[in-house]
Amino acid sequence: MKHEDQTRSLVTEVVPEAFPWVRFLPREDVQAFVVELVDALEGAEALCNPAPVAQVITSWRHTAEVHADPELLAVLQRDGDDFGAVPAPGAADA
Repeated sequence: MKHEDQTRSLVTEVVPEAFPWVRFLPREDVQAFVVELVDALEGAEALCNPAPVAQVITSWRHTAEVHADPELLAVLQRDGDDFGAVPAPGAADA
């Protein structure tokens, strides 16, 4: 399915009914969500474990939340300084 443009386009049109928050994502991100969701569904079925599907949905929903907030999106898209490597948790305490 993920390789057939017509099928992917159809699914992309239907997805907003099941996941209304995708309306805040750019169209190419909706398509990426669909592909990733299908991959996760296939893998989760093989494992008999829905956790990977829930993680994909949660991650993309957070991405939609960022796109829904123009100020936050602008901050996250802004070029900034790289402050270097981040120490591992607890490393600063040693």
